[in-house]
Amino acid sequence: MVVYTNSPKVIEGRRGVLEFLLINHPLDCPICDQAGECGLQDYYMSYGLYQSRFQEEKVHGRKVVDFGPDVVFDSERCILCTRCVRFCDEVTHTNELGIFERGDTAQIAPRFPASNWTTRTPETPSVCPGCSRGCNINVHHHDGRVYRLKPRRNDEVNDTWMCDAGRFGYKSLHENRLLEAAVRDETGELAPAPMQEALAHAADLLRDRNPAAIAVLAAPQGTNEDCYLLARLTAEVLPGCGVTVTAGESGDEDDFLLRADKNPNTRGAQDMGLPTPASPDDLAQLAAAIEAGEIEMLMAVDVDLKAVFGAETFARLAAKLQALIVQGSAMHPGSEAAQVLLPSAAYVERHGTFTNFQGRIQRINAAFAPPGASQPAWRIYRRLANLLGADWNYPNHEAVWGDIADTVPGYGVDYAAIGEQGCLISSES
Repeated sequence: MVVYTNSPKVIEGRRGVLEFLLINHPLDCPICDQAGECGLQDYYMSYGLYQSRFQEEKVHGRKVVDFGPDVVFDSERCILCTRCVRFCDEVTHTNELGIFERGDTAQIAPRFPASNWTTRTPETPSVCPGCSRGCNINVHHHDGRVYRLKPRRNDEVNDTWMCDAGRFGYKSLHENRLLEAAVRDETGELAPAPMQEALAHAADLLRDRNPAAIAVLAAPQGTNEDCYLLARLTAEVLPGCGVTVTAGESGDEDDFLLRADKNPNTRGAQDMGLPTPASPDDLAQLAAAIEAGEIEMLMAVDVDLKAVFGAETFARLAAKLQALIVQGSAMHPGSEAAQVLLPSAAYVERHGTFTNFQGRIQRINAAFAPPGASQPAWRIYRRLANLLGADWNYPNHEAVWGDIADTVPGYGVDYAAIGEQGCLISSES
């Protein structure tokens, strides 16, 4: 059998279907928030372009119908394609939506008794950091703010899907942001400081102590470029410094998308030279070493210290530590006890790579520049290392990747060759 999908007869059939679909659809494309991102509009431009023969009054529906805290429904623009109903029935098996009434009064509604379109946005391809799968996404943003995340097709990773947690995870990006560097002043208060001053103070604190009395506690949230330079910083510039990588809370997992590991780069962090995620016993040993005075200084990277140690335990540890350096994109609980705060860029504000649980290297791309004084973590490590006597010359993330490609087994690929679909770690090493 031969099927022709673009013959004149097929095109005429599609044009006829579109004419029926658009009978009651409002003609408001010029003012519609989704113009330019609308599949129906694309189909009309490809197969429609006809003179409407419909003379009767259109059926008018309700414009704003709350379907819950994250979805607002515009019944006039709905063409009853039923994709949302079939998704709830066949994919999530939660059956929230159905078709009610009949004929020209039929409408989609919840079976059980809601982020709106707010602005037209450009989009930047990236990777979801919500778990170790690394679903491919497009970041929709405008004027330095993320408005929505949508799945981007990659048949080897997420097909065309993304989970609800990943889709709505952008809301936390703009909460509790750490935008200024800070140093604890003579009065004991954390005071804003220029980034260079905060880095110099952090370098002095690191320089004044035996590396064996320094510990680094990091979450595998950073890119491969971040993790590579952090591993070099602790192994070469601060030899003898102890490094612990947190595993974080294990979350939901399924056989479709979700992974229990909610960190985007656990595999990559290990490949770059950082240790495997710590067990509860490992974290208890670190806490005991701080309590005993064996660890005098802690550098925490992207870590909720109160969640890792417990609020009461961390209060005791903070009193024991002689110095605490906190680096991250947000003010996590426990950050207020730091002597130095170093703001780093969020994933939508930096370039680099993650390696997912399958061993697939994938690129993330900066949608916009980091706000305030924040900057990519690899740059913070480079500046710290050079203040401590190193001579690292990495002008950009691609230069860091060049070192990774030359030295890390399996990663010997040109940055541009990774492409937008990613590539598997090579077995020829």
